[in-house]
Amino acid sequence: MKHQKVKLKPPSWLKTWFLDKFDLSAETSDELVSRLRSAQKKNILAPNSLSMMEGVIQVDNLQVRDIMIPRSHIQFVFHDDKYHDILTRILDSGHSRYPVLDKNLDDVEGVLLAKDLLKYVGREDEFDMDDILRPAIVVPESQKLESLLAHFRRSRNHMAVVVDEYSGTAGLVTIEDVLEQIVGEIDDEHDHIDDKLDIRKHGDGRFTVLAGTEISVFNHYFKTTLPDTAFDTVGGVVTNEFGKIPKQHEELIIETMRFKVLRSDSRRIQLLEVNTAQAA
Repeated sequence: MKHQKVKLKPPSWLKTWFLDKFDLSAETSDELVSRLRSAQKKNILAPNSLSMMEGVIQVDNLQVRDIMIPRSHIQFVFHDDKYHDILTRILDSGHSRYPVLDKNLDDVEGVLLAKDLLKYVGREDEFDMDDILRPAIVVPESQKLESLLAHFRRSRNHMAVVVDEYSGTAGLVTIEDVLEQIVGEIDDEHDHIDDKLDIRKHGDGRFTVLAGTEISVFNHYFKTTLPDTAFDTVGGVVTNEFGKIPKQHEELIIETMRFKVLRSDSRRIQLLEVNTAQAA
């Protein structure tokens, strides 16, 4: 007897419930975010899950230049540095990876992993930089973060050197920098060393600023007078000026500076671009 295969269909109530709760017929990223926020209001998504989903969606609109560590903040070592000099630099900065330079920041020869120095413990006189030097990944400022993350995954590298249009070193970017755009800030024991890392200069009067930057730090850096009585952070001031939680790419002008939202979720602004040269 020949058995006929039966195609099972989900109960109509289940299909109706799913379509009612998750309407994914959006045609734009903004519309999709709006519907995800609606799902969160219905307690279908947890706030943290919504925040990460928004981060994933918005990563595609960001470029490496938006999140990179600028040239002036790069921690590096020279190819000809002595073993103990390198150890001193590592102890002072606390990083795990360092660009290795020949003469200057435009001559990056490779990357040093701090853990690779362990093989020379007890025989420091045999230290040879070329024996542990790893190749450096080089990416342009304009590369999309989605593409960079895929590159990191394929190559199993965690850091890349960022170059400008003239092939000069513009900065560094790490896999942590990319992931922070999705999951939020990843604090470690060294993040408090320099508050100015919250403000990154990119040239032409353009800066990226973490929305959580304290107003006093912002005012000191830019020589501004943003009010610090009602709000503690730059994000609070900008949100108040908008009168709402602004969406990505929305802009306004405060004290002759143009503020552009690079990333936000349903609860707060996360990353801003500040332009001091194009407020008009």
